[in-house]
Amino acid sequence: MITLVADIGGTRIKMGITKDQTLLAQRSIEARSHEGLEPQLPRIAAAFASMCAEAGIQYADCCALGVAFPSVIELETGRVLTTFGKYLDAPQLDLPRWAREAFQLPLVMENDARVAQLGEWQAGAGRGCDDFVMVTLGTGLGTSALMGGQLVRGTHGQAGIFGGHITVRQGGRPCICGNRGCAEAEASTAVLPMIAREHRDFPSSGLRSLDVIDYAAVFRLARDHDVCAVALRAHSIEVWSALIVSLIHVFDPERVIIGGGIMSGAADCIADLARSVRARAHTPWGHVEIAPALLGDAAALIGAEFLVREKRAPSRQ
Repeated sequence: MITLVADIGGTRIKMGITKDQTLLAQRSIEARSHEGLEPQLPRIAAAFASMCAEAGIQYADCCALGVAFPSVIELETGRVLTTFGKYLDAPQLDLPRWAREAFQLPLVMENDARVAQLGEWQAGAGRGCDDFVMVTLGTGLGTSALMGGQLVRGTHGQAGIFGGHITVRQGGRPCICGNRGCAEAEASTAVLPMIAREHRDFPSSGLRSLDVIDYAAVFRLARDHDVCAVALRAHSIEVWSALIVSLIHVFDPERVIIGGGIMSGAADCIADLARSVRARAHTPWGHVEIAPALLGDAAALIGAEFLVREKRAPSRQ
């Protein structure tokens, strides 16, 4: 089964061609999410056309387009129901129609954290485990839960995916969801530059001289004992562990898998996260396993292929 797959993130749009959980081709472009989704659709189509040409694959060889998107998705129609500061025009777009016109393929679409979890379940750190929670740390904080080998979706399709909007600091920073003190508003790539610049030690920090303040820089400088970076790292681990503890108390998983762009090159954070979680989580039977994701950027791409298979996408028309 050959599938076109895309992971539409807030910073990058990743695309690929998969066959039986193997990536035949992969490409990434800048997201430009502030411009909206509609201007990105021709860019996505062009990237797929180029990849297919290079791989010698025709759209007629493919069964569907599987897409991971950072929002609540109406599963049966592929309609985006809401947005969280990215691709604000998405709810007005007829994306299934676009997929038919651009590729002559049906569209299968789901929340990006869920799709990444499917990928890790099938081919990564979740293999052999049917009860685990996935936390994706990136531009925002995504979460997803798998119980008994089934994604937790809920009545309205939003169960399990709003972990990033769990309140971890009463009266904290305003969040794009309308709440205050959400985990995502306290420790994510989107808010990191603001938090860094507000820190009292920022003027003397190596972060001040950087054009881009991201977690890769924070982790690197923290290893060199930069006071501001050390404080930001500690604060973030505090927020992420509070989020994970809440998810453990809600879903009672066997394992928690941590992925997302923030964790690239930050494997040392996993041990600190695990220690913090174990000190707080009420699990009298033992400890939940805290493990890093294994697939990186490929997680949602591999997961999108499985999503297509799971949803049994209709035949091309």
